[in-house]
Amino acid sequence: MKEEEQKKEQDEQEFSLEEAFVQIEEVIAHLETEEITLEESFQEYNRGMQLLQHCNNAIDRVEKKVLQINESGGLDEF
Repeated sequence: MKEEEQKKEQDEQEFSLEEAFVQIEEVIAHLETEEITLEESFQEYNRGMQLLQHCNNAIDRVEKKVLQINESGGLDEF
């Protein structure tokens, strides 16, 4: 089971912010359905939180690059 979690983490790191936003919208839509079970809602909530963390990390990386560019005036990446 641990191997599955590592693969899932790796897969999440390989997709773009736009793809993550689409997946978050899918999670929200699924959570809003009346047919969802309590267990499924917990799983979807967890998936959504992981996607949000991925987005936050990606945005932080971009912000650091922008701050580096602003400080040096060049095109150096962080």
